[in-house]
Amino acid sequence: MKTPRFCLDCAAPLVAAEQGGMTRLACSAPDCAYVHWDNPTPVVAAVVEYRGKIVLARNKAWPGPFFALITGFLEKNEVPHEAVLREVEEELGLHGEVASFIGHYGFERMNQLIIAYHVRAEGEIVLGEELAEYRLENHADIVPWPAATGLALYDWLKAQGHEPPTPRWTVRPE
Repeated sequence: MKTPRFCLDCAAPLVAAEQGGMTRLACSAPDCAYVHWDNPTPVVAAVVEYRGKIVLARNKAWPGPFFALITGFLEKNEVPHEAVLREVEEELGLHGEVASFIGHYGFERMNQLIIAYHVRAEGEIVLGEELAEYRLENHADIVPWPAATGLALYDWLKAQGHEPPTPRWTVRPE
């Protein structure tokens, strides 16, 4: 997401200003009070357990062989545990149930707050329009990545009694 350069209310340039104890972008017009707070975007993530394995998927927009959890933006008026089930159905065509809340994780590079759940799913996988492919992985074979959803996956595997390797970059996404 690009940082705005102009006020969304009056189109005057934004300038660095002290707001709420931090330096933020604020409108330069003296009669405008607009502040770009740059709050993180909430995103839900699912560790999808399907037929005894974990589903990892590759988004069509991602280069290379990077696979990750099912994720999606929290829509207006949605609650996270319902949103994660909607995403699992939209992206995989599966019906699921939330088994547990895993945790929340900051993803600074994308300015997102990841809200992660363990979802048990059933049905037949039919990829949604955003996904290029998927893999079914054994719990013991997964190597979590060291950011956001990878940390959620790591925490979930540990809670299930597995000893996954400490997250480290094996293939760094662009």
